[in-house]
Parts: sequence; structure tokens; C-alpha cells
Amino acid sequence: MRILLLTHYYDPETGPPQLRWSSLVREFVRAGHQVDVVAPPPHYPLGRLLDTYEGEGAGSTEQGRHGETVHRVRFRPTSGRIGSILWDQLTSAASSVLTVLRHRDLTPDVIVATAPALPTLMAGWVLARVLRRPLLLEVRDAWPDLLAVVDRWEGGEVRAHQHVKHAVAHVAARFITVMQRSADYVVTTTSTFAEVLQGRGVTNVDVVRNTAHPLPNYTDHQPRQPDGQLRIVYVGTVGRAQGLETAVRALRIVQDAGIDVAMRVIGTGAGKNRVQQTAEALGVPVTVRGAQSRDQIHLHYRWADTFLIMLREWPALRMTVPSKLYEALHLGIHVSASVDGEAARIVTTTGAGFATPPGDAEALARQWIALARQLPAEPDQPQMRAWVQEYAEESRVASDYLEILRALAAAHR
Repeated sequence: MRILLLTHYYDPETGPPQLRWSSLVREFVRAGHQVDVVAPPPHYPLGRLLDTYEGEGAGSTEQGRHGETVHRVRFRPTSGRIGSILWDQLTSAASSVLTVLRHRDLTPDVIVATAPALPTLMAGWVLARVLRRPLLLEVRDAWPDLLAVVDRWEGGEVRAHQHVKHAVAHVAARFITVMQRSADYVVTTTSTFAEVLQGRGVTNVDVVRNTAHPLPNYTDHQPRQPDGQLRIVYVGTVGRAQGLETAVRALRIVQDAGIDVAMRVIGTGAGKNRVQQTAEALGVPVTVRGAQSRDQIHLHYRWADTFLIMLREWPALRMTVPSKLYEALHLGIHVSASVDGEAARIVTTTGAGFATPPGDAEALARQWIALARQLPAEPDQPQMRAWVQEYAEESRVASDYLEILRALAAAHR
């Protein structure tokens, strides 16, 4: 089977979408399938071409690390602002369509287009109709529902032309729903959102969860012996949807209760400066660092007593499960969650730790105070790993995905 993958984010970039598709492509190739990836040259998270990239850039074809063929398309450098990122994604989506159509020998059995870059879904939709090939849309986040809070993506400030922004978001949301209904198949990463899409008339929808990717130099988490300090680590996107300022405010409450506490925030995103500014204003010990390589992350996990998972209280985020939760479950590290919905249920049912309502700094602080007084933290590691083995193990998830793709391709022969 020949699989065509359209994505805006791909190896050698690092991040949840990149790790997901690198592992899936590896398993697809191992199973004997041919995979063509159409993606821009690596420019995430800096917004410019990564210095470590040794390829020839847009217009070139290169071999990926797993034996896949990677067709590089155009992109635009970004400033990190929403408009700049959208323009970059639109540029790559248009270039993806042109690139595939120019390659006369690129005749896939099935097309996969994956968000979070919404224009990539549109590129897949166009190509499926031109090439008359089955289309699978992968919607990692709750789109189009997240468009309902488009005015809060830039941090919640009051801005001009909000009525225009909402009008555009409304039209985009309707078009996304049309694409989801007309696609041959839709894959989500949570069962909650799959049910929502089914209620909207998306008939062929299934759940293929994110996976727990192996972490170099790390087998499992050994509870750190208490030395009087509660140590919290956050690893992941420091973006608009996380709302890490809530955790910073909770730290202030914990300190006022006489608890020695420290937090590390590892990652990049639009909310990074806001976290630093809030920590400085409140006088709490938060160390904010940029993205770390996968072979260095283990140092921060070993340092920590608990791993922080956070999302804002936006309704659409109740249908989201942060990908780093799967990693924490696999490693057996205690989880402090400020989330609602499906993510909260996973934390509590696996015995990984606690979940408090998003945006509630006082509830989070109460849990941290209680945790500090009972260190070392000892979550239910066997139950956590059993859940990962059943729902989020790499080879099993890839096998489930391949089953969907095989059936989709066979139905359109």
C-alpha cells in the first residue's frame, strides 16, 4: 500500500505531532508499506529553518530516517503571531497541492492529512478530489470547536476588529465541518471528540490515541527521597491553551503556606514570556527554559516529584488529552493535573495522581500542599503502565491505524 501523508510538522523537528508521525511512519515502513511525506523543511519552533537541517529545502526530495520519501514544500518564516503562523501554513498547504500534482508518479492508495495546521486538511481535501483517492483527515485537537475562543488565542487582550475575526472563524468552522463530513474517514485522538463528531453527522470516525514514546536514558521513575522541597516539572508546549499562569499563582499560595517549592517549565510557545513575567511579579521560584533535546529531558524528570499537565478552562479542551500525559503514565511519574474532561478521567482512573478544575489556582495549591506533606509521591505505576499498554503503546497504535488505512484503500479499489 502506498500512503501519502500531508503534514506541516515533521521530523527532524521535535514536538507531539512530529513524534507521533515519526513513530507511525516507522511502523508503516516496517510493515512493508511505501510512505510519501509532504511537509515543509523543519522550521518549528523557531519559525525559521533549523540550523541542524542538512537537506536542500523546498522543492527537494529526501529520504527520511525510516525509509520514507519526504517531499519538501515551501514555507514562510513566522514571528509567532497567529496571522504569521496561518500565512505560513497556507503557503505550505498550497505548495503541497502543487507538489503532489507535479509528481506524476506519486499515485497513493490513500491520502492522510493531519492537523494541527488546518490548511493542511484543506490541501488533503483538494488532492483527494483531484486524484480521486480516499481521504483520511486526522484531527488531533478539537477542531473546529477551538475556533469559538479565537479572540483568546493571543492571550485574551481586547483587540480591534474582533467582529471580523469571529466572522472568519465562523466561516472556517463551517467549512471544517463540511470537510469532516465529506472525508472518507476521520481520526481523532480522544473518544470524547469522536462522539461529538458522530453527533454532527461524521459517520466514519475512529479514535487512534497519541502514544507514549520511549525516552532515551530513562526506564521508569523512581520516587525522589524528600529533602524538604516539592519539585514540579512541566514539559511541553507553553502556549495559549495551557494557561500556566494558573500554576504560577498556585505556587505563591503554596509558598505562603510555608512549603518549600520549585518548578521548572521546559518548552517553547506563545505563553513563555507571560509565565516568566507572572513568576517574577509574584516572586516564586520558576525556572523557564527552552525546548530540550529528547536525550536531555530525563534529567528534568528525575529531578521532579510530580509532572504538571495543564489546560485552560475552554470548553473544547475538555475533549483534549495532552500528549505528555501518555509519557508520564509510561514512566510512572506522579501527575498533577489542572484539566477537565477526558484527560482528568485518565489521570484519576489510572491512579497517576490528582486532577483539579482548570484555572483554579487554589484547588491546585491545596493538592500540592498535601503532596508536599506526604512525599515521596507514589502513584499506581502498574496500573498506569497497564493503561498505556492497552491504549497508547506505539506498535499497537500503528497497527490500529494501518487497519483503518487498509480497509479504506481496499474499499476504493
